[in-house]
Amino acid sequence: MKQCFGYVRVSTQKQGEGVSLEAQRDAIQRFAGGNGITITRWFEEQQTAAKSGRPVFDAMLKELRAGKAAGVVMHKIDRSARNFFDWAKIGDLADRGIDVHFATESLDFRSRGGRLTANIQMAVAEDYVRNLRSEIKKGQRGLLERGYYPFSAPIGYSNNGKGKSKTPDPERAGLVRELFDLYATGAYSIRTLRTEMASRGLTNRSGRPPSKALIEGMLGNPFYTGVIKISATGKFYQGNHEPLISTTLFNRVQNVKAGKAGKKVTKHNHLYRGLFTCAHCGYSMIPECQRRHVYYRCQTRDCPTRTVREDRIEQAVTDALRGLRLRDEAVDRLVEAVAAWVDEHDGGTGNHLSLHTQMHAIDERMEKLTDAAIEKIIDAETFHTRRGALLIKKQQLENQAKELEQMQAAAEDVRRFLERVKSLVYQYEMAIRSEKRELVECTTSNRRVLGKSLTFEPSDWLVPVQAIAAVSNGAHPQPNSRRGPEYTAQQIEALVVAAYSEGARKFGAMCDAQVVEEVADIHRHDG
Repeated sequence: MKQCFGYVRVSTQKQGEGVSLEAQRDAIQRFAGGNGITITRWFEEQQTAAKSGRPVFDAMLKELRAGKAAGVVMHKIDRSARNFFDWAKIGDLADRGIDVHFATESLDFRSRGGRLTANIQMAVAEDYVRNLRSEIKKGQRGLLERGYYPFSAPIGYSNNGKGKSKTPDPERAGLVRELFDLYATGAYSIRTLRTEMASRGLTNRSGRPPSKALIEGMLGNPFYTGVIKISATGKFYQGNHEPLISTTLFNRVQNVKAGKAGKKVTKHNHLYRGLFTCAHCGYSMIPECQRRHVYYRCQTRDCPTRTVREDRIEQAVTDALRGLRLRDEAVDRLVEAVAAWVDEHDGGTGNHLSLHTQMHAIDERMEKLTDAAIEKIIDAETFHTRRGALLIKKQQLENQAKELEQMQAAAEDVRRFLERVKSLVYQYEMAIRSEKRELVECTTSNRRVLGKSLTFEPSDWLVPVQAIAAVSNGAHPQPNSRRGPEYTAQQIEALVVAAYSEGARKFGAMCDAQVVEEVADIHRHDG
């Protein structure tokens, strides 16, 4: 008898749709018994197939490619995959000569007709998931517009079921108020506040002490004032839940977080504390205040590194950042070069308008096809076959349009990135003290002191900018260029990668740091 694997899947542990794992196993066993197949191993998974990356599914494919079984039996096509990426993996199995069986679909996956029918059913399954996702989002928007929060309640509130308002958690609501009150005093950092609140009994949903990220997220969440903010879209909605704090207290906390409410009480509040190390021994330079000046010194006995004053460090930082300046004309040329690079590397998707015209034409063909089926000009089998082919073609066009939009958005993202980094020294000089420290930490690395000398290296995400700045500022001029230096494809590609790096995103967020909109204004607007 032929030896095959058995694969069963449900979307969630509760299994809101489809059939259970036991029912799938029974159907596969009946199919195997009637077709001379022995199931040698079962692969069971509780995960949605709408997205690729299922660990059990991928492990099974690896075993099949290694020849551990002659094939696989699955319950239905929509149990195997609901996205085209995983479906292509199943098609690859068949192309390798590995048998693919579906217990409830009587089709020959190796034949042209059977493969086509399976592809159509897969397209229908994928369309079902896409439509379901759209309906869920539509339902969530409807709840938000009526003031209901359709997601898990923040710490301090309790969940009461779908379509019901969140209510204050009797165990944590008071602690949340204390959290805001304490931070608003300006006497606590996030770290010290976390320790204090843990000692008072504040925990996360798992009953563990809160993390720094959780504390910071709570302090910036306007939900506690009665306003719902959706981070993914940046939209605000007037909630119908009971506020835990006033808008005045919330705004005061945002001012403290932004460094606009006076200095927090900390044991050491020197500008460059912990940022510089001794080039000889590798230990941190420790700041000390003497005669109204701050000195950084290495505490290792007999180390040749001497003290360096804080104002000398600040001057060295300013000089280093000044070397990364980009001229306006250089930024303009770089934006043009990136746009040309995008046109060259858009994956051959073609004109965006043309793609949407083709998708509109497919929609019209499907309408005509539906009319033909209603009027019985074509039979049901022909209707489903043609409609499935059109759905697959439309999906391909939608993917191409999405890829093209992403490539075109790259040019705008790089432009914004260049505008932010073209004058780092200006941003440093205009920043408040806390922002200066964060800017140095974000833009430099390997900060060392050797004697009286200080050395820096730009952060990884700034390396392409440093190279381009050198060319733009005349370090390597090209003799026959009236417009100035041109940039290689490698430089442009490195610049695009830099614009999307984690460091650049952190720097951009820092430049955009502002106090959250006046919640009172949001209340009045929504009212």
